[in-house]
Amino acid sequence: MTQDKSYTTEEIANLLRISKLTVYDLIKKGELPAYRVGRQMRVDAADLESYKARAKGAYSRQPAAPPVSYMAHSVPQEQPPATTRNIIISGQDISLDLLANELEKQEDSFRALRSYVGSINSLIAMYRGEADVVSTHLYDGDTEEYNVPYVRRLLSGHSYLMVNLVARWAGFYVQKGNPRKLGSWEDLKKPGIIMVNREKGSGARTLIEEKLRQHSITGREIVGYDREEKNHLAVAGAVARLEADVGVGIEKASLMVGVDFIPLIRERYDLVIMKKKENEMLIRKIREILSSTSFRQALEAIGGYDLTHTGEVMYETP
Repeated sequence: MTQDKSYTTEEIANLLRISKLTVYDLIKKGELPAYRVGRQMRVDAADLESYKARAKGAYSRQPAAPPVSYMAHSVPQEQPPATTRNIIISGQDISLDLLANELEKQEDSFRALRSYVGSINSLIAMYRGEADVVSTHLYDGDTEEYNVPYVRRLLSGHSYLMVNLVARWAGFYVQKGNPRKLGSWEDLKKPGIIMVNREKGSGARTLIEEKLRQHSITGREIVGYDREEKNHLAVAGAVARLEADVGVGIEKASLMVGVDFIPLIRERYDLVIMKKKENEMLIRKIREILSSTSFRQALEAIGGYDLTHTGEVMYETP
């Protein structure tokens, strides 16, 4: 029956032809009622239809109805807003899943929602007010610095805090034994080399583009440069299946998939949070978590992370 049907946020995004971040924003604003099943948010079909009807102006005969009535079909207008705040944490690394779990465990007033998009798209979502905590690992070839140059440009005019989450190795995924003898960015110009790329807007793609620029290599020179995958595991998997000779990603995925890894650069993986009054407790709580022994032990158990600067402020606007 229709009233028993529910959708995931990804299914809602596909049905409405909008991004998952926009779906989370609708949930966050109370315009699309949702509830949690395990770690997943779901929306009932009846609530989706009600939202669509409102969007079409079906309720134009009641123009005075305030937005709070969007919370649910059975909620009276006078009901105060919920005390739980949805916090959208954007990025792809598993360390962010641990952070989300720890945030909910330690603070009942927060409900952590995860968005798995790349660094640049995460920062754009933050600029639009569609994400609360974003992760970034963006390499700038001109300054040899991570993150700060990009965040300063993309969040120009905003006040924010950048704190380190982890550091990790990025490099080449190659087939077992490295039969093509790949060890440097210049090796991508070797005849017959087939590459698998990351999607535009990801930190790995930015690293690739910056390093190719530094070495005067264009994507047209590399076979497979136009093939894009959306995460490190997919890139490593393509190499493992012998569909490509090389891909770029982090060390952890190589261990999970079973390909060899050639480390090339130590990248800094930072969190960015807007400095505004409603985020004061969120910032304080996240910094407490990053500094806690339990969180560090959880990261160490996963392996592959450098926690030397975890919890340190890397950059902060006035």
